[in-house]
Amino acid sequence: MADPTLALSTGDVFLILVIAAVPFAVISFALGARSALSQIGKGQFAIEQELPQKSGGPAPPVSPEMREVEVRQMVEAKAYRQAARGETPLDVEAEVGRLLAERPAASLGGDIELREEVRQLVVARNDRRARKGEEPLDVDAEVERQLRELENLGQ
Repeated sequence: MADPTLALSTGDVFLILVIAAVPFAVISFALGARSALSQIGKGQFAIEQELPQKSGGPAPPVSPEMREVEVRQMVEAKAYRQAARGETPLDVEAEVGRLLAERPAASLGGDIELREEVRQLVVARNDRRARKGEEPLDVDAEVERQLRELENLGQ
């Protein structure tokens, strides 16, 4: 006769197999998931683009001819949309002439309060640099550099 203490039911066998298989499943998942996760979004139809690199210098100046062409395109598009809505379209030539005759916005360097605020920030930065034992910055040159940087933010 069989010893009743060694008899295993089907449920007991199933439970032992599951408990024995769990560590192997966890290990194989951990090893396989890392490579699988790195492949998400990749493939034949994936769009892989490099991010644009930030240029170090100021934006190149726009020639007057190029400015006129761009202004004309925008005014013509506006006139076209107005005509499509049934409104009286702009006179393109008059509007382009008016826009090109306007002076560009004043530079940030002409704003005395902003210049003073930037100067205070540069002086404070020099104080921190002096406490660290670093060489202080040329205040006037740094103020000019910061103002040029602020002017070119939107470009």
